[in-house]
Amino acid sequence: MQRLLVLAIVAAMSTSAAVKIEKRAYQGWPNCYRLSNGTVELIVTADVGPRIIRYAFVDSRNIFKEYPEQLGKSGEKEFQLRGGHRLWVAPERLETTWAPDNGPVDVRIDGEVLEARQPVDAAGLEKTIRVKLAASGSRVEVVHRVRNATPWEIEFAPWALTMMAPGGRAIAGFPPRGKHPEVLLPTHPLVMWAYTDLSDPRWSFTKKYLLLRQDPAIAAPQKIGLFNEHTWAGYVLDSELFLKRTRAVAGRAYPDFGCSFETFTNDEMLELETLGPLERVAPGGAVEHVERWSLHRDVRIENWTDAELDRVLLPLLE
Repeated sequence: MQRLLVLAIVAAMSTSAAVKIEKRAYQGWPNCYRLSNGTVELIVTADVGPRIIRYAFVDSRNIFKEYPEQLGKSGEKEFQLRGGHRLWVAPERLETTWAPDNGPVDVRIDGEVLEARQPVDAAGLEKTIRVKLAASGSRVEVVHRVRNATPWEIEFAPWALTMMAPGGRAIAGFPPRGKHPEVLLPTHPLVMWAYTDLSDPRWSFTKKYLLLRQDPAIAAPQKIGLFNEHTWAGYVLDSELFLKRTRAVAGRAYPDFGCSFETFTNDEMLELETLGPLERVAPGGAVEHVERWSLHRDVRIENWTDAELDRVLLPLLE
């Protein structure tokens, strides 16, 4: 019995220590933090941000986009895309959304949780990203927090944007479908921008899914948005699949004619974007927005049909 108890304690200690967080240099930035459980790794920058610049299987390529000419730099006067995953606020305005995040952030580690907090930015907002990696597998919880540091009330929504490496295809799910005449009223918005062109060959649609292909040979930007209570999106790059999920609240006001999800592409990258509801935030108040990520290997999609996408995706989304 004593031996079993010792083994149980050792097993518990091994589990709790499965996620390692260590400070290291990355792509020219001397102050970054690597979270890894031996299967996947994330890199969070401390010289700029808050930014998750890398998410990948250990010793594999980054599923996120990186802009080589912007890596390792800091202190620029204008906002830099850089790549990776960032936190913005919606609706999109130059003076608030595009406030630069080019300076150092405060990184705190609490056990297996890393928090990166930006000083109050030029728009009077304090942005924080909190990252928790599961002890095994690839699951990650990313909590986005935006605090109103101004002396007045502001209306905004948290906006989480993930920039994907080129050459893949985005997949987003529509809400559950119905039949006519049983369902007569509209069920959700499908939102276009002024530059949205549904004849663009990068778009494709099935009954249940929206698909957008990233093509380095086509520079024209494309964007679309939708609402889904069970918001999720994926990105397939060769045989790897990145999934991100969040919950949206029906009946709440969301930005951009009611979008909980948006996707954008040009010749450089593709973005998967989730949004929280619009809120009037009092001075000192804050809003949070949670995404859950996972990364999958050896994903084979034979054709872009509902049946095939259901076969591949539904087990991973359960």
